[in-house]
Amino acid sequence: MIHFDTLLTYIAVVLGLFLIPGPAVLLVLARSSAGGHRVGIATGLGIAAGDMLHTAMATFGLSAVLMTSALAFSLVKYAGAAYLIYLGIRALIERGEDLRLAKSRLIDAPLAFRQAVLAEVLNPKTALFFLAFLPQFVHPERGSVVAQLAVLGLVFVIMSAIYTALIALAAGQVAGWLTRHRSIGRWQGRVIGVIYLGLGVRMAMQQR
Repeated sequence: MIHFDTLLTYIAVVLGLFLIPGPAVLLVLARSSAGGHRVGIATGLGIAAGDMLHTAMATFGLSAVLMTSALAFSLVKYAGAAYLIYLGIRALIERGEDLRLAKSRLIDAPLAFRQAVLAEVLNPKTALFFLAFLPQFVHPERGSVVAQLAVLGLVFVIMSAIYTALIALAAGQVAGWLTRHRSIGRWQGRVIGVIYLGLGVRMAMQQR
């Protein structure tokens, strides 16, 4: 099963990713500002549901690779590490812009949920991220890979749902803070870039 230290590291990295306002947070804020807390929470739950589907696809896909051979799984982890390093470098060199909340039309909670699920499921970047991110914390020698991937994915989804719900409930204050500190977008990529690079390098060092 997943080692406790590995799980703590994973939770810390996920928190680091969440604390930097990304597309999901900005969407929840926009929906909350236009339709209220209920619509914002529904949007966050829709994003979490979409991530759950990505987790399921990554779990079964990667476990199938492991059943082929341990070498194949190692190659997948290396490929994932390389992808994270690429994302990190790109995030560091891209020129950041001031954050701006997009205007959102008024919709009800069920529609907000469905739209968020669909947008998240159909996002290829999210699928690639899960395929690259989750394996970095999996150790086949510690038990079932399927169980480890499922636990990691479930932890991510639960943390995402709780975080976006809190954002929705505090939408007014958060949106106001972001409006006063729009320049956060200029260094957002640098923080994300450092996290991605750290994950990729960690994986490369771990296998030596």
